[in-house]
Amino acid sequence: MNKYLILIGGGGHCKSVIDVAESAGYNIVGILGRLEEVGKTVLNYKIVGVDDDIPQYIGKTEFVITVGFVKNPILRIKLYNRVKELGGKLATIVASSAHISDYAIIGEGTVIMHNALVNAGAKVGNNVIINSFANIEHDTVIGNQCHISTGVMVNGTCNIGNNVFIGSRSVIVNNTSIGDNIVIGAGTVVCKNLFDKGLYVGNPARFIK
Repeated sequence: MNKYLILIGGGGHCKSVIDVAESAGYNIVGILGRLEEVGKTVLNYKIVGVDDDIPQYIGKTEFVITVGFVKNPILRIKLYNRVKELGGKLATIVASSAHISDYAIIGEGTVIMHNALVNAGAKVGNNVIINSFANIEHDTVIGNQCHISTGVMVNGTCNIGNNVFIGSRSVIVNNTSIGDNIVIGAGTVVCKNLFDKGLYVGNPARFIK
């Protein structure tokens, strides 16, 4: 069965998603980017329009948001909601090299990248990035609109809120909760619950701002 896909966002994250989508068997129709980018290519795919062109692809393709999440997820959320409001279908894309347990649940619009692992009983929300070599262990819950960066270890029975960014090579100790709208810096070790919005870094994690 052919699976057709429009990518929304033409930056660096788009390149990574292209590779994952190709490995998952998607036929990429094109990319929607900024007006000044129309006609340019990202890898082998043309930027065919802008966000306002989403309606012409509704019912013909699936969509995935390929704008990255570093400082905040505001634009990713806006684009995701736009597709939903128009009745579009968000693809759930899993790299051929990733392992997703048959007993895990993955939300719509989520991309699981190369060599990531989502183990039994885990639940991953909507419009989430699970980046390369990330490990989501058993019975952990990841909220909506999160970015779990490269090489992150989220151990068993953790609860991660919405709009959370976890930097590369961070470790979240088992049975730990992280609230909404929190940023965990790269290489941070989280060994107790964090609920105050802001940036945390270090080993153990400490509040910065």
